[in-house]
Amino acid sequence: MAASTTKSGMFITFEGGEGSGKSTQARVLGERLRALGREVLLTREPGGSAFAETVRRLILDPGTPPHGALSEALLFYAARADHLDAVIRPALVAGKVVISDRFSDSTRVYQGAAGGLDPKAIDTLEKLVVGFDAPNVTLILDVPADFGLARARVRGSSEKADRFEARELQFHSALRDGFRKLAVSEPGRCVVIDATGDIETVAARVWSAVSAQLGVA
Repeated sequence: MAASTTKSGMFITFEGGEGSGKSTQARVLGERLRALGREVLLTREPGGSAFAETVRRLILDPGTPPHGALSEALLFYAARADHLDAVIRPALVAGKVVISDRFSDSTRVYQGAAGGLDPKAIDTLEKLVVGFDAPNVTLILDVPADFGLARARVRGSSEKADRFEARELQFHSALRDGFRKLAVSEPGRCVVIDATGDIETVAARVWSAVSAQLGVA
């Protein structure tokens, strides 16, 4: 099992399907906390460290050959192991607020709930790689699958859809169901946020969910 940090910081993750606004809301929350004098590390998955960013390009490249859910999960956890060791754990030990756009819940939902990988396999990888350094708070940004896909395609209109955005609507509906079930199973950590509003409205919902735990007004 991965060694636990002696962390004095807080670990916040944003989760959700394609086009749910995670990247935007992670950035907005980070800016608000910095304005209040908190040290913030904003990161993402897959990626966040030099090695993990290399794995990210492989995973998301539409030209990557077809492969199974287990192979994909192993790639994600290889990237996550380096991301934790090189970036997240040192920041938490230093007392920073770490905000990550996706983390291991995405693997549980994308490769597990929607991809068919046995949850026991993911549990084993989670214990080995993440250990006791799970997020303190996970904000699940919830939008209907068709709404999120339309938003993602507008956002990336000048770029080719990545391997996940290009999947069929049924897959994206399964993702939404998976994230909702995750929130029900871990209500002490996960908060579902209605993300269908404008940026300011959703940001207010996010702030309401995390400000008390962060000890800020």
